[in-house]
Amino acid sequence: MSKVKDMGLASEGRKLLNWAESNMPVLSSIRERFQREKPLSGIRVGVALHLEKKTGILLETLVAGGAEVSAASCNPLTTDDRIAAAVADKINVFAWTGQNEDEYYDCLKLVINSKPQITIDDGCDLIHLLHTKFLDQLSGVIGGCEETTTGIVRLNAMKNDGELKFPVMAVNNAHSKYLFDNRYGTGQSVIEGILSATNMLIAGKTAVVVGYGWCGRGIANRLKGLGAKVIVVESGYLNPDASSGYHRALEATYDGCWVMSMDDAALQGDFFITATGNKHVIGKSHLNVMKNGAILANSGHFNHEIDLGGLNDLSSSKETILTNVQKYYMNNGRHLVLLAEGRLVNLAQPTGQGHPIEIMDGSFGIQALCVEYLAKNGEKMKPDIYDVPNDIDNGVAKIALESQGIFLDELSEEQNQYMKNWKEGT
Repeated sequence: MSKVKDMGLASEGRKLLNWAESNMPVLSSIRERFQREKPLSGIRVGVALHLEKKTGILLETLVAGGAEVSAASCNPLTTDDRIAAAVADKINVFAWTGQNEDEYYDCLKLVINSKPQITIDDGCDLIHLLHTKFLDQLSGVIGGCEETTTGIVRLNAMKNDGELKFPVMAVNNAHSKYLFDNRYGTGQSVIEGILSATNMLIAGKTAVVVGYGWCGRGIANRLKGLGAKVIVVESGYLNPDASSGYHRALEATYDGCWVMSMDDAALQGDFFITATGNKHVIGKSHLNVMKNGAILANSGHFNHEIDLGGLNDLSSSKETILTNVQKYYMNNGRHLVLLAEGRLVNLAQPTGQGHPIEIMDGSFGIQALCVEYLAKNGEKMKPDIYDVPNDIDNGVAKIALESQGIFLDELSEEQNQYMKNWKEGT
């Protein structure tokens, strides 16, 4: 039995779903095949994702494939109550926007109580709960899919500690996901979230982007396009599995951004946007020296990138002045503005709509196909973190291109042979 805010919102939610579906050719193609073949027949799927219109199309695609789906949100503020109501007739939905922490985790536990055989996570909360609170259910899990960078970080830590007990597909690491979702999706949706909440001008402002991974690149690029002066802050962290902070900082420099320490950037920014997946990258000492009226926003999965405890300690009072806009009156006589309670600014309801529809079409196309892959192969896979197979990754990009009337040339036989023959001269 679903638990949503208001089933009376279902008709409005269905209109939003219809609009999303009409602009999601990848999932539409997969859904047509799933309806014919029923590759997920009898499979229970547990989902923790931001429950908005694009997610709704993914969930209904899984149902079309024969799956029994239970879903909760992966963030207390990001459920679109209209969508939750609209899909609750086919799916067990346990979510509403504005949940407190206990309600949020209670809803995740209700999903786990459905005994999912395959999980879909954005941030690894379902997988974490299964490995810590519901150990008796681990043997029934075929595998999982992880949507975001933060979740992959948690999974790598679990794997390194020898605690990961079932195979997980690293959907976040697929080219068709991170090159577009993390860069173009985050870049557009974060700025939309900030503008929807504040209605302020970007041009001429100094924007500080903390973190220059794929999400940070996208945000910085869009800010520059709107006329902002962009400062990038990176760390000297040496990542053994990816480019280091030094490489990312050098790239930001060559991309035309100013690069400096957080101590220096804190004095200059009008907007601050965190995109690291790490903790307290904007700390108490930084908050204390910021300009009067500086705006703080987070695009990372969890709400700990900005030191909210430190912000409270430095403030005499705070007030909510607009939806998702809080003003903190600082002890030093200045004030700072926090958006979306330090949570995902691009998804916090009602001002955040999340990534553009076409972007999530590709990401969720990979999710649907990875669920199918696990249903077919998961029981033969050892506990580990797996890359998305190339045929799935390339296939999603191919469908997305062809839906726009773009068809690529194939290599001729002569060209194929040339690529294989190292003896032939140039």
